[in-house]
Amino acid sequence: MSRPRFFTTNKRGENYELKSELNSEYRHHRKDAVKKVIANMTVGKDVSGLFPDVLKNMQTDDLELKKLVYLYLMNYAKTQPELVILAVNTFVKDSDDPNPLIRALSIRTMGCLRVDKIIDYLTEPLRKCLRDENPYVRKTAAVCVAKLYDLNPELAVEQDFVNIVKEMVSDVNPMVVANAVIALSDIQDNTPGKEIFTINSDILNKLLHALNECTEWGQITILTAIADYMVSGGKEAESICDRVMPRLQHANGAVVLSAIKVLMINMRYIKEEAFVKTMCRKMAPPLVTLLSSPPEVQYIALRNISLILQKRPEVLSNEVRVFFCKYNDPPYVKLEKLEIMIKLCNDRNVDQLLSELKEYANEVDVDFVRKSVHAIGRCAIKIEEAAERCINVLLDLINTGVSYVVQEAVVVIKDIFRKYPRTYEGIIPTLCENLEALDEPEAKGSLIWIIGEYAERIDNADDLINIFLENFKEENSQRILQTATTECDNADIRDRAYVYWRLLSTDPQAAKAVVLSEKPPIAGEADAISTALLDSLLYDIGSLASVYHKPAETFIAGKKFGADNVNRSLAENADEEDINAPPRQIQEALKNNDIGNLLDLDWDEPASENPISPILQNQGGNSNSFNDLLSIGSEIQQNTTPNTTSAPRNSNNVDDIMSLFNSGTPSQPPQQQQMVPQSSSFASSTNTTTDFTNDLFGDAFVTNTPAQQQPKPTNTAAPKDPFADLF
Repeated sequence: MSRPRFFTTNKRGENYELKSELNSEYRHHRKDAVKKVIANMTVGKDVSGLFPDVLKNMQTDDLELKKLVYLYLMNYAKTQPELVILAVNTFVKDSDDPNPLIRALSIRTMGCLRVDKIIDYLTEPLRKCLRDENPYVRKTAAVCVAKLYDLNPELAVEQDFVNIVKEMVSDVNPMVVANAVIALSDIQDNTPGKEIFTINSDILNKLLHALNECTEWGQITILTAIADYMVSGGKEAESICDRVMPRLQHANGAVVLSAIKVLMINMRYIKEEAFVKTMCRKMAPPLVTLLSSPPEVQYIALRNISLILQKRPEVLSNEVRVFFCKYNDPPYVKLEKLEIMIKLCNDRNVDQLLSELKEYANEVDVDFVRKSVHAIGRCAIKIEEAAERCINVLLDLINTGVSYVVQEAVVVIKDIFRKYPRTYEGIIPTLCENLEALDEPEAKGSLIWIIGEYAERIDNADDLINIFLENFKEENSQRILQTATTECDNADIRDRAYVYWRLLSTDPQAAKAVVLSEKPPIAGEADAISTALLDSLLYDIGSLASVYHKPAETFIAGKKFGADNVNRSLAENADEEDINAPPRQIQEALKNNDIGNLLDLDWDEPASENPISPILQNQGGNSNSFNDLLSIGSEIQQNTTPNTTSAPRNSNNVDDIMSLFNSGTPSQPPQQQQMVPQSSSFASSTNTTTDFTNDLFGDAFVTNTPAQQQPKPTNTAAPKDPFADLF
């Protein structure tokens, strides 16, 4: 039977069928074929092989077909840069088409191709489109200048395209003005060392005039540019605020936040208090309206509102009820509302707020309940007149007996005691009654601090402390000094224990003065943003920086993450070795398309026949480098028997480490009195072999072996496990 016939087929594949349809003599067949090509391209199939055939359909009067072909060109121009040159004549011809849509489409596509070979052919069509009589073509050409500047800045400046775009800021059409501002802002971002686009008073008036007639995204662009303008005085700032104020009524939340950014920046220069109060009053309704958006938009609005309230808390001082949490709010929205309620808390609404927070403490979300209890304490710290009412609410929550509520309340009361010392000591017995309910380290530490701080007012303070001492060694965060210095692996706890040990061993009175010193009062809002950072973030209202509450430089590092930058980065790092790549022989087989030999190859590198531990492989005739490293300046005990059966000596790891730097100590333990220095020469290392695994854990012992070891017979027992002595 002939086998090759099983590998033959009459099917040519989908691309072959598409190719024949693209070359059909019927227009509707060619159009359907291009649609199929675009559909395959959209789902990720490679149809770059059809590039010449698709290119043939470029010269057509059908606008829909032309758009599809242009879309295909933009996607595969990078992979077929030589063939793109064939489309230049059609682009130039379309840039002179009577239809403005086709003219704009051609210049937009040429700007999106981003192929170096086509840039020289782009200049003349772009120059004509920048001076086109149709505003739609002009606004498209303005954005194309920014793309050309990104590819070749020298060419854009040499052909005077940047100056032409600057003149377009004075265009009569507001959309052309908006796109010119977008292009100039992008060019300015690409050249931070040069002053490409600077707004003066004349340009400012033109931008404010175009603001009312732009689309919503054009308004955002113009408002962002106006925010960077430095006003000459209070009168000019008032004029800007008056003309920007109507944008607060826009339905788009991004326009509202951009307008508020301009108002917040210019309010610094206004001296008239009545005008500032009027603006703050008018800013409140649009901010409240943003809270009726979906949760994701609502969260962005809340993060921006938090910044605004830190600078101008009077904006929403009477709107605290708007931020009360709803039952169906996501957790991230609830927590953000909680933070804003704390900022809006004052002596007029504190009772209403405490009642709401007490209700939140009965929720099922444990994290939200803890934040709510903590918020009650923050209200007490912020408003001294309401501290007693907050204490009463916390006592009511403690009486509920819910474990996590009680523990969070104890932590909060400790902060209240620090803020108002010697004021509310009467509630200490109630706290001590709930001592058994505490099982979290922070809550235990808070109650211990309260007992120690007010020990003279607690009759059984020593008994209460003894309750904690019973399990003191079992605590994760606290250990006695001896345990912390010898057995603790946490460097922070060990170093702190050394400090306390030395402090107590030298001068107990000095230790008492340090531990019992007067403590600074607790701050009201410890998590508030610094003034300098807040002023910087006000310029970023409505952007990602206002959501993170961090400057943009901290999370983008001044880099652009466009497609070209990503591809350029991949090309630069292409020569770096990939740790996940298959072995060399597999890569060669794949490169040569040698699939038949692929089955005979191993994906792993061949291993040695007798694998030897890298730690123990050099212990025979030569000195082990790891042993030399760990035995510098150390002293090891001599043993006379070949195999030592005595238990390893108890050695402190700290002593082993310190011996690296100090060969002798003033007083040595009895276990180390008979030790002799180990020679570092290669001659003596051939007579002694140190078990590295035991030396690694501080229990080094030496076995004397003959200078020349005989090879072991193959039928003997397996060698001794080097880790056996550890157990």
